[in-house]
Amino acid sequence: MPRYLVLYRSTMSAGEQMAATTPEAMQEIMAGWMSWGARAGAALVDFGSPTQPVSDGDPGPAGAVGGYSFLEADDLASLNALLEGHPHTAMGTIEVLEVLPRPGM
Repeated sequence: MPRYLVLYRSTMSAGEQMAATTPEAMQEIMAGWMSWGARAGAALVDFGSPTQPVSDGDPGPAGAVGGYSFLEADDLASLNALLEGHPHTAMGTIEVLEVLPRPGM
């Protein structure tokens, strides 16, 4: 089954977002993520984690990668259904990359 790397991009880094969010708002945000994770079920291979840039470079027009997840889906339609209503879309964009088999493996 195809595996996908899901990158969560935003104009603010994950660290900046967490620092600017109240504990109450963070609880609400995390509840949305947990609800999405439950809905994704076994297709969510690795929930992932927030990430932080290690340089002060310009993140570019797509924004900094603030986190990632790994999903499995039979096809593009199934993948899109898993990402529909994803909580990250309220704060940024989602980029998806298919993870290809390693050559020679």
